[in-house]
Amino acid sequence: MTVASEERAPDEGYQRGLTASTVQMIAIGGAIGTGLFYGSGGAIEKAGPALLLAYALAGLAIFIVMRALGELLIYRPVSGGISEYADEFLGRFAGFSQGWTYWAVWTTTCMAEITVAGKYVNYWWPAIPGWVTALTVLVILFGANLISVGLFGRAEFWFSAIKVTAILGMIIVGIGVLLPIAGFGPAEGPSVTNLWNDGGFFATGFTNALLSLQIVMFAYVGVELVGVTAGEAENPRVTLRKAINSVPFRIGIFYVGAILVILSVRGWRNFHAGESPFVAVFQYIGLPGAAGLVNFILLTAALSSCNSGIYSTGRMLRSLAQRGDAPHGLDRLSSRKVPVAGIVLSALVMVLGVVVNAIDPDHAFSYITSVSTVGIIVVWSTILICQMRFRAKVKSGELPESDYRVPGAPYTTWAALAFLALVFVLLFFTEDGRIALIVGAVWFACVVIGYVFWSRMPLREEPVETESRVERR
Repeated sequence: MTVASEERAPDEGYQRGLTASTVQMIAIGGAIGTGLFYGSGGAIEKAGPALLLAYALAGLAIFIVMRALGELLIYRPVSGGISEYADEFLGRFAGFSQGWTYWAVWTTTCMAEITVAGKYVNYWWPAIPGWVTALTVLVILFGANLISVGLFGRAEFWFSAIKVTAILGMIIVGIGVLLPIAGFGPAEGPSVTNLWNDGGFFATGFTNALLSLQIVMFAYVGVELVGVTAGEAENPRVTLRKAINSVPFRIGIFYVGAILVILSVRGWRNFHAGESPFVAVFQYIGLPGAAGLVNFILLTAALSSCNSGIYSTGRMLRSLAQRGDAPHGLDRLSSRKVPVAGIVLSALVMVLGVVVNAIDPDHAFSYITSVSTVGIIVVWSTILICQMRFRAKVKSGELPESDYRVPGAPYTTWAALAFLALVFVLLFFTEDGRIALIVGAVWFACVVIGYVFWSRMPLREEPVETESRVERR
């Protein structure tokens, strides 16, 4: 590694208290949340067994996105990575728009997480309104994020460990049910033939399998969270490399493996939107207390993903403020090295999720997840484009060569971009997707107007002179 490369890891003022194992768990924990544990019920209902193929194809595209992000992070590890790279390789407006869009993605994702947390609590206490649980969860996690990054990292490590253990446990129990072990699980019903004996693998049609990608892509939101930890990770280049190498494979096992077991234990027609397939499977197996235990784990998953979201939004707002793309006060750190202003603003906006819960609790989850899907498609596409711009500068000799590259690039990068474009087009063919596109269009119009307005403000703070800006002059 060259000296110039080492100098591209600036001291952003954060406390480097995140170990390699913690960073890996944060990335996994951010991705394994309500999209898999809760949203997959509706995806199974829509796509049938073909959902397995949808998760696998989406996972391949996300793997390329992660490797592209990894190549950029190894080049210059910064906590505002996604918007920082957009600013460096695509221009000032791209950095502004991607930073605020990624902030909006995680803000709405957290709204979804607290929405579903209310449903999990209703499993034990049906009388508690969903909005009460949502507000309580938000306040608790907000307080936790204000303490220190070390405490956040330890809490997130155990949150994620519980989720991973739960999925692996379900897979093991499911395999036990499928094997001819006397007295374990239902005597009839569980079989791998459930994947094709009720209408075939594409039981609801190839078109519905494609349309399920909207739900599937939301389930993967959070894999890119590892990029936000760059400013607080110990030995970031080594830590981030290990995390990125392991996360796509592990998530692929967790997602595809879990759905494979679920659909084998019980036929696809038994799962529906608004119900967790994990809870449904354990209830079907008949293990005493298992459904309640899984419901607790699912609640933990929602809390974990929201916790990661609050973490990322605070760091992204600080990165924007440091570049002059957000009010100056948002770049200040507390005495505990936490971006308190960014966290406070993000939490205040997330209260809208509580309001949506109070107004329309039956449709809150679908509305919110559709909106975040549009934003994350744009963010992931930007990562791929930035990686291609980075490779072009390396080829021309403007930037140093990297020993961490996207496999099969540029062909795989173009293929991943095409896949994301397909998912975007498919949004036009579902009601939730069209709502998301409309809201997404309104959001990006606001971003453009905000950029024009902010750029012309006479009292706007000048951006911090980062190394990349100085080099471009």
